[in-house]
Amino acid sequence: MAGISLIEGRAFAALLFDMDGTVLTSIAAAERIWTRWASAHGLDVAAFLPTMHGKRAVDTVRGLDLPGVDAEQEAAAISEAEMADVEGVDSIPGAIPFLSALPPERWAIVTSAPRALAEVRLAAAGIALPRLMITAEDVTRGKPHPDGYRLAADRLGYDIGDCLIFEDAPAGIAAAEASGGTVVVISATHIQPLDTPHTTIAGFDELSPSSDAAGIWIGQGPRLFEQ
Repeated sequence: MAGISLIEGRAFAALLFDMDGTVLTSIAAAERIWTRWASAHGLDVAAFLPTMHGKRAVDTVRGLDLPGVDAEQEAAAISEAEMADVEGVDSIPGAIPFLSALPPERWAIVTSAPRALAEVRLAAAGIALPRLMITAEDVTRGKPHPDGYRLAADRLGYDIGDCLIFEDAPAGIAAAEASGGTVVVISATHIQPLDTPHTTIAGFDELSPSSDAAGIWIGQGPRLFEQ
């Protein structure tokens, strides 16, 4: 596991966060919906489920190339079902106080979920909507492409190379890497550790954020927002 020391001692202009698996856990709800969908389409559920995390639903469906299946219609129906099922959706440890401690103009969420679903899940997890949220509708190419992260940095007014990105899934990590930002991997929802060279932490209660004119600093130890 890479140490948090790899990001200490540096000020970041802005922080960018994936949503599912990064600031909140929705894996149980998502897998309930996708299991039913995959079973209805005759897929090997056990083999399929690991492939759908971190990507837009429409990209997941489209990538299966199922005969006679309209990817956009299927994705819309899946999102509707996910909005109706938020049982077990909760915040990642430390995420709420961590986000609350950040300057609101210096962070954003970049999610593969549609905006309506993102708003429902954030509310279920008790996380306030950020000033800026990039969702599935905002990009033509979803993760693993870097478009969402680059768009977020641009709208915040910062260079992506000066941003710290928090991710959890392989598709999102690939998007963050390709964007040019610095990557931290959140492992709270991982069943098995990911093989990654990036700083890896279980949750946000391991981090201590502070900010000044230079940007946002990330430390480890007693959290500044508890003082």
